[in-house]
Amino acid sequence: MPELDDERLVASQGRKDDTELDLSLRPKRLREYVGQQQIKDNLHIFLQAAKRRSQPLEHVLLHGAPGLGKTTLAHVIANEMGVPIRVTSGPAIERAGDLAAILSNLEPGSILFIDEVHRLNRVVEEILYPAMEDFQLDIVLGKGPAARTVRLELPQFVLIGATTRMSLISGPLRDRFGVTYRLEFYEPDELVEILRRSARILQTKVGPEAAEIIAARARRTPRVANRLLKRVRDYAEVTADGRVTKSLAAAALDQLDIDPLGLDRVDRKILQFIIDNFQGGPVGLNTIAAAVAEEVETVEDIYEPFLMQIGFLSRTPRGRMVTSAAYKHLGYPAVDGQPNQLQL
Repeated sequence: MPELDDERLVASQGRKDDTELDLSLRPKRLREYVGQQQIKDNLHIFLQAAKRRSQPLEHVLLHGAPGLGKTTLAHVIANEMGVPIRVTSGPAIERAGDLAAILSNLEPGSILFIDEVHRLNRVVEEILYPAMEDFQLDIVLGKGPAARTVRLELPQFVLIGATTRMSLISGPLRDRFGVTYRLEFYEPDELVEILRRSARILQTKVGPEAAEIIAARARRTPRVANRLLKRVRDYAEVTADGRVTKSLAAAALDQLDIDPLGLDRVDRKILQFIIDNFQGGPVGLNTIAAAVAEEVETVEDIYEPFLMQIGFLSRTPRGRMVTSAAYKHLGYPAVDGQPNQLQL
């Protein structure tokens, strides 16, 4: 089966190249990181102070919507401090032994990055408290009357936690982070700057107006902007000479079914469902999720924040309601009594 093995090798190499490409688009230093200016200014002070004292940074908690750069910022902090970073996630740490193995193998001063930290097992979370405060780990060996506790001394480390659901983090864990930042959605000009940098790395020629069109449809999120840039680049290489112009970018995004405001098919399906079946609302989140065949968490974390940001959806005690701005955008006649567009 040599041909099959060759195909698997090519597919594996393709996935590896894609991963390396995604990593290459991440900024390495704070000066390269676009947006979140207040966070960058504060981090610069904290990082310089920690380096002058030759001490690790305090534990950092980053929260915000998916795709805003929490993981990237964690790697930037590690690069600025000149220390290694170990990456894991809350669901991956199932038992106390998993956490002990990770912490005991950290180098002094290194960073442990836990993505989706709100999904940590509560038993694991309890063991993490003394590790964060005193750099010690209490492990119970054995069961019943023969059980005994062993205290392990840990190297000093920095824990960076990232979460999209700040409300699900327990109070005791949240209070043990010395620095907490909320990442905000990006402005169009910031996304244009990100796209220009990514285009240089990808060696793709993108005109200024084309970058503005992609940024306008990127849902104010860098991860979405970079993903759209790659798809527009593919479209340009196949249908044209590889240069991304204004008209080509618009045509490519139209083919991807992404409208000028960045709404995709699911966004429009949510709004149309509420308008067609509930006269604009209010309607419960569970009903919306069932209608569009998505998980409740997906609707609440991915689609709803953006629709609320652009003023197309409002949250009321009785449920979600579509605003008059959404009626106008989707081509529906205006209906009296619908809430006006929200102010950002």
